[in-house]
Amino acid sequence: MMPPLSLKMATGDYGHTRPLKDGTVTSEQVAFEHVQVPNIINAFRRMIRDLEFDVSEMALSTYLCARAHGVPITALPVFLVRALHHGSIVYNVKSGIRTPADLHGRRVGVRAYTVTTGVWNRGILQSEYGVNLDQVTWVINSDEHVAEYQAPPNVESAPFDRSLADLLSDGEIDAAIGVAPSAEAGFAPLVPNARDAAISWLQATGVYPINHTLVVRNEHLAANPGLAVELFDLFKQAKEHFLPTLDTAANFENEDRRAKDMHGVLQGDPLPFGVEANRASLETFIGFTVDQQIIPEAIRPDEAFEPSTRELEG
Repeated sequence: MMPPLSLKMATGDYGHTRPLKDGTVTSEQVAFEHVQVPNIINAFRRMIRDLEFDVSEMALSTYLCARAHGVPITALPVFLVRALHHGSIVYNVKSGIRTPADLHGRRVGVRAYTVTTGVWNRGILQSEYGVNLDQVTWVINSDEHVAEYQAPPNVESAPFDRSLADLLSDGEIDAAIGVAPSAEAGFAPLVPNARDAAISWLQATGVYPINHTLVVRNEHLAANPGLAVELFDLFKQAKEHFLPTLDTAANFENEDRRAKDMHGVLQGDPLPFGVEANRASLETFIGFTVDQQIIPEAIRPDEAFEPSTRELEG
């Protein structure tokens, strides 16, 4: 018997990845060398620019952008992080902004233009609230993970040592995506009753936003037929160990708390895998990335994922 393929892997520490990290779920075909990255977002740049890992969690927008620029990685329809995004944007109450339409002619901060939360939030503002994204100046305070990417002309850079919260507080931007509401700081949610609005949108459209997927270096997929299916199955098994705890455990943190909340909203799996189960979400997001000039042209959801995994369900 051949020894298992050793793969260096970077994923966040979630309830649905922990069984892979603690040895609860194992494989005869692959053995993981887990690389701990304290803030998993930092792994994305390392993977995109240096192919530092064999398998990596990856922001969905970063993956689509990287794919368009020929980075030799391919995603599996394993979706590790999801979120509701109607509440992702706040405004400075001193700015005079009160409704999404008031963003026209304003400066709105976001960590990077291609960041997934920004893509979702801009798409929601455009499709649900009539915001013309071209009439907003988007101010970033970090570089893009895909170094070759060129942002639209209405994207400007702020000094990278300035936080979005500081820029918002000082009035250098009028609103920001990814900054928490704060009555003390004068940061108010732009969309009122954002959670209810997001759930209503999900129920009406079937769009359940995806933040992070899983990518594999193409050289491993080419050299190891069956690897993609094995990885999909391992992540599915790990999730199946986690889901029953959502009904029994009380104290969850971070992404696990969000999964428990959405488990209640959906009355089912809060982290569905597979292309078909996520087709509406993927089609909508791909449309947003084209509209926002993240990728040059639309693709079908199936095209974005490793062929042997396109029909898998999880």
